[in-house]
Amino acid sequence: MGEEAEQQRPQAAGQHGQPGPRRTPITEAQFISWKRQKDAISSARKAEAAQKRTEDIAAGTVQMNGRELFLNEPWVFDNTHY
Repeated sequence: MGEEAEQQRPQAAGQHGQPGPRRTPITEAQFISWKRQKDAISSARKAEAAQKRTEDIAAGTVQMNGRELFLNEPWVFDNTHY
């Protein structure tokens, strides 16, 4: 059972003296383009998550942390009432 699985599985690069797969080199411009696209997607996801969190806080469906509580309900921290 274990032998059959090992025979069907492709071997990792560099095992048993076999060379790894050849990779196509990319240019610096291609890398920069890919990196900018990846960063844009990442920042869009973060902005979407932040927007959803803000909406959830306004709806009262999630618990606020201290900073969010201070920003949204500063009257809680007003000590002039004491």
